[in-house]
Amino acid sequence: MQPLGRLRLFGISLFWLAVNLHWGALLIAIIPCQVAAIHPTGHGYILSIILGVGAVVALVMPPFVGAYSDRSAHRWGRRRPYMVVGAVVNLAGLAVMYQAGQCRLIWLYLIAYLIIQLGSNLATAAYSGVIPDLVPQEQRGVASGWMAAMTQIGNILGAVGGGILIQRGLAAGAYGIIAGSLAALLIVTALATRETPLAARVAAPGLGPILRSLWIDPRRYPDFAWVWATRFLFTAGMWMVQPFIQYYLRDVIGSTRAAEDAGRVIGAALVGATITGLIGGAISDRVGRKRVVYVANGAMAIVALGFMVVRTMPGVYMTAILYGLAFGAYYSVDWALGCDVLPRKEEAGKDMGVWHISMVLPQSLAPFLSGLLLTWGGSTLRPGWTEPHYLAQGYLMLFASASVLLALSAVLLRNVRGVR
Repeated sequence: MQPLGRLRLFGISLFWLAVNLHWGALLIAIIPCQVAAIHPTGHGYILSIILGVGAVVALVMPPFVGAYSDRSAHRWGRRRPYMVVGAVVNLAGLAVMYQAGQCRLIWLYLIAYLIIQLGSNLATAAYSGVIPDLVPQEQRGVASGWMAAMTQIGNILGAVGGGILIQRGLAAGAYGIIAGSLAALLIVTALATRETPLAARVAAPGLGPILRSLWIDPRRYPDFAWVWATRFLFTAGMWMVQPFIQYYLRDVIGSTRAAEDAGRVIGAALVGATITGLIGGAISDRVGRKRVVYVANGAMAIVALGFMVVRTMPGVYMTAILYGLAFGAYYSVDWALGCDVLPRKEEAGKDMGVWHISMVLPQSLAPFLSGLLLTWGGSTLRPGWTEPHYLAQGYLMLFASASVLLALSAVLLRNVRGVR
């Protein structure tokens, strides 16, 4: 492989900005706010159900999309056709979700969320194969750092902008910005991702062979298995709390504009993450990926408990920045670490899809567990409140569980032998 210039690496990574702006706005600001408005009673549990069911789509699709895109001989290349079709489906789902929110139809809202998950995972599962396809190994740390930076910037813009707009009743503007960003930045990335089409289409296997190929024997590929497991634990720790940050600010901190403040808190965290994300990948090329993860995940495990100590918004912001600095360091090497342990280069799309399961499976399980913990922790409804507020003990269980999972993700990475 020929080394890629910085401008091309930048262009390849831009679609991640759009994808994370999309999810940052939806998950941090828009969906929690609209679910509480549509279904005030038990909204925490309803939110966990919607996120959990939607994550099943994200769990199932990527390996299959990766496997089929590995064999695509389309003149646009292996990955770009799936990215374009997926983005179109995603845009259709956003339109349906907007209408469901306006009409306050929770069942249609869930259907729209499933359509969005379908389209987004169709696009991103193929997109995940671009770095293994096009980027030389010696540049993967830098490429992973670019993707981390785009992820943080996208999440900042989505969480902060989405929070401000949805808090002020400007749902149409929020959905319009999300849709416009997806379309515009996909075009840029598609132009930068100059793929060489396969000379001939490789015959796609049936469902049975693909299902069997998804099993990657941990005895034969132990490094891949341990990286998969530690990423699973890391993501579970993140998703124990992230979808419920808006409710935490409302119930524990006492914010009267929780949707807007949630966006700002996540934005503060991601400003810190962007700083370390820009340099962490390049540093890991020199000192090794594992050292970066040890420090980052260990720090996140400690800082996560700090959210239950502070009781003011300035304290929350400071804690979020520290959390973000550690998160950015981890995320800057996440992609490079996954690429380093792939079992088979010629099946990068399918194997990255299997690796991707370690990120999406916890998104199904962790919010569901969080919803149960909040329910078990109890709630109260006072005069003048439009929905019940959950008690602090439920949030304490959430943050403590997240801390344990993040710590385990750091400790178990020591079992990876083939990567520094």
